[in-house]
Amino acid sequence: MNSSFGLKHIAQFFLFVALQVLLMDSLVLFSTGFCFIYVAFLLFLPLVISRVWLLALAFILGFTVDMFYDTMGIHAAASVLLAFLRPHILNLLTPRDGYEASDTVNIHTMGGRWFLAYTFTLVLLHHTAVFFLETITFQTAWYTIVKILLSTFFTGIVMVILQLLFFSHKRERIDYR
Repeated sequence: MNSSFGLKHIAQFFLFVALQVLLMDSLVLFSTGFCFIYVAFLLFLPLVISRVWLLALAFILGFTVDMFYDTMGIHAAASVLLAFLRPHILNLLTPRDGYEASDTVNIHTMGGRWFLAYTFTLVLLHHTAVFFLETITFQTAWYTIVKILLSTFFTGIVMVILQLLFFSHKRERIDYR
C-alpha cells in the first residue's frame, strides 16, 4: 500500500466522524430518521481489503462515535457487524466479470443499481443493529422498525449525494506495491 492511499483514508475517517458528530447529530428527519454518515467510511473502502483490517477499522470507527455519543459500544458493535457482513454482501453482488483489485466503491464505476443494493443492504443491517441494541426490548418494535427504515432511507440518500458530488467519475488506479 502506498502512503497516499493510507493518507486518503485517514482523512476520510476524520472527515466522516467530524460530519457525524458536528452536523448529522442535529439533523433528524421527523424525529425518527437519523443519518449515521460515519458508516460511509466503511462502505467506501476498497473492495480488496484484509478482513482483519476491516474489522479493526470498524471497531475503531464505532468506538470513536460511541465516545462522542456516550452509547456504551452500540456503534462499535453495529460497525463490526457491518464490516463482518460486507465481504458476504460483496460476494452476493459480484459482477459477472468479478472485481478488479483496483476497484473501489463508486457509483460511477460500479453502476447505480449495484451501489444502491450494496449501500442500502449494509446500512439497513447496521441500523437494525444500532436501534435494536439501543432499545433492547421488542415492546416498541414497530416504532423501532419505523426508525430503522426512515434512518436507512435518510443515510442512503445522503451517501448517494456524497458519491455524486465528491467521488470521481474515473476509475481509480491504486498502486499496491
